[in-house]
Order: sequence, then C-alpha cells, then structure tokens
Amino acid sequence: MAGPDSVPATPPAPDAGAASAPGAGAENLRLKPKHKPRVRLLDNLRGFSVVSMVAFHAMYDLVYMYGLKADWYRGLPGYLWQQSICWVFILVAGASLHYGRHRWRHALTVLGCACLLTLVTGTLMPNMLIVFGVLHMLALSMVLAAALHKPLQRVNPKLGLAVCAALFILLRRVPYGGLGLLDWQLISLPAAWYRTSFLFPLGLPGPDFFSTDYFPLIPWTFLFFAGYFGWALLKPRARAKAPTNQPFELIGRHSLLIYMLHQPVIYGVLTLLDFAGLL
Repeated sequence: MAGPDSVPATPPAPDAGAASAPGAGAENLRLKPKHKPRVRLLDNLRGFSVVSMVAFHAMYDLVYMYGLKADWYRGLPGYLWQQSICWVFILVAGASLHYGRHRWRHALTVLGCACLLTLVTGTLMPNMLIVFGVLHMLALSMVLAAALHKPLQRVNPKLGLAVCAALFILLRRVPYGGLGLLDWQLISLPAAWYRTSFLFPLGLPGPDFFSTDYFPLIPWTFLFFAGYFGWALLKPRARAKAPTNQPFELIGRHSLLIYMLHQPVIYGVLTLLDFAGLL
C-alpha cells in the first residue's frame, strides 16, 4: 500500500499551461490486494480432507487406545474412509503445484516437517513410529516436481494423466509384493526385492520395516502427478479469487500446521476426557 507521502494531502493547483498526463499518479493511488488470489475449490477440498483426517485419527485413538468397539471402523467402511482422505489430499497436493511460486522452499518445508514427525514419534512414541508417511512422500514428490518443472510443462496433460493413473492402478500392490489392479493382486514380485533395508521409500520394504503411516513413492507419487496433470485440464475453468474465511477454506489454507498439531491435540483432549471419567 502507498505510504503517507505518496499522495499529497492538499493537491497543488494545476498549471493552466501544462497538459495533464493521463493516469498521472495512478501508481501511487493503486492499492495492493489484501489477499493473494487462491483457487477456493482446492482450499475447500483440502480443508474438508483435513477435517475428515482429524476425525479418522480421533476414532483411531478411541478404537486402538481406549478400546472403543467399532467393527465397522476395523473393516471395509473404515478402510474406504481412510483411502478417501488419502486420495483427496494427495490429488489436491498435486493440483496445487500449478500455483506455487516457491517450489523448492515449499518442498523443503514439507520435508523438514516430515523429518520432525519421524524424530518425535521415534523418540516419544516408538510404537507409533512414522518412517515414511504421507508427508515424506509428498515432500519427495514436490522435490521431483520442482526439479522437473520445465519438462513437466511440456507433457500433454491428457497423456500425463492417463500414464500416471495407469501406473498407480498397476503398481498399487507393489509395497505388498505384487502387481495388479488397485487392491487386487494378480502377479507376485520376486521376494529378493523385499530383503533390503533401504528401498522402503520406493515401495520395497524389508522384512523388519515398520511404520504406522506408510506411503512409498511407488505407487503414491503417480497419484500425486495424476492430480497435477488432471488439474492442468481443469485449470482453465477454475478462477483464482480472493480467499474468504469459510471454515473448510480457512482450514485448507493452514493444512500443514493442522496436520503437525492435530495428534497431540487429540491426545490431550482424550486424556482429559478419560481423566474426567467420560471415556
């Protein structure tokens, strides 16, 4: 915004012999937008996914830490709930690549948060250790996207979406030892591929690997880039607008912070409820 000296409080009288320049002073009077335009649809989808994630993890703690009986949560409905959160979150993250100007900074920030999560869970909650979770996968996918920014822009979006979707479907079972169609395994991969201790980021976990949250690059990075190419097809119809303070939209703009803090907050609330005899 222009400073107090940019526009005189009392404009000088115009010189009768001087021609008035069109638009004179426009630069001084122009106001900067209060908010950087954002795509509200992506913010709302991200915010809805975050709320759903918090509810899912609260339910997880109630079931597995406090013994709440909920057979539906342990079965197919709980699995579909968890998968819906993951898919939306990852697809939106890929789509958001179109709007980030500081690609490397954002990728390294997410990677730092992922490493902090590993450190905290490994130190304070070893039974809940997260070695390579969704944040790790997203961070490395963002690093790949930043490194390949120009080549990615030259890929036909329809072709990119088709290839990434096909690879995700075919490689979905790689972390479990095979190839197939999403959760239906049709072919088993060589067992020797799963005997190392350092290929878990690629989806080849060793026999002693443990992580309560595990999202390897294969297959999940292909879903991430499917979001990137898919949004390239939808982007012409999406208009960036000034953000509002609608609940899901507001949450979506602060998703990383909420992700990092939601579990300690859930633990704290449930501990208080348990202490009060309400659980």
